Amino acid sequence: MGTVETETETETGTVDTETAETEAGTARITWHPAKKARLVLAAGHGAGGGIEARDLRALARVLPAHGVSVALVEQPWRVAGRKVAPAPKTLDTGWRGVWPVIAGRGLPVISGGRSAGARVACRTAAELGARAVLALSFPLHPPGRPGKSRAGELLDAGVPTLVVQGGNDPFGRPEEFPPGTYEMAEIPHGDHGFGVPKRAGITEEEAMRLLTDAVARWTTSLV
Repeated sequence: MGTVETETETETGTVDTETAETEAGTARITWHPAKKARLVLAAGHGAGGGIEARDLRALARVLPAHGVSVALVEQPWRVAGRKVAPAPKTLDTGWRGVWPVIAGRGLPVISGGRSAGARVACRTAAELGARAVLALSFPLHPPGRPGKSRAGELLDAGVPTLVVQGGNDPFGRPEEFPPGTYEMAEIPHGDHGFGVPKRAGITEEEAMRLLTDAVARWTTSLV
């Protein structure tokens, strides 16, 4: 199990932070628990940022009221203060290392993440026994390089999957995704970080509400 570091009171309740030792180094898990949890969402960050991303914060704030505890996972490279993410294989190793701590709470676990974290979740879901995958801003291809597709990672996840994608994501707009058994929720005008321009006609708060509503509805189909 992990080692509890701190316990903090927030507007949504008590938040626990613990560390987990992995073969890639020390990871950190920040728990936003539901009072009557039926699922856990383990959510990893991308290669260019941490768990402070707007979509991860929004899910941690909203989902506990829907019976989903949220575990925001900081990969070892972020905990160590490095600025550049390691290779995908190392990211997968870090994710595998935190899984026993998260699954140890005895609830079905949704493996999730944004961008690079979404790729990790897809690659490891079946192996780890995830109940489902939540892929936020899945990077279908590098910007401007649609021929370098990562669709195989998404299509091979092997479990129920929800992709939440910005309508203007340079890493892959919703209409670029291939047919598959996954579900897709589009955030109109959203970029890779779900930011929306002023001309979009919706605010960032409304965009986040669309995202959290879509995820909350989807989780009801999983139990």
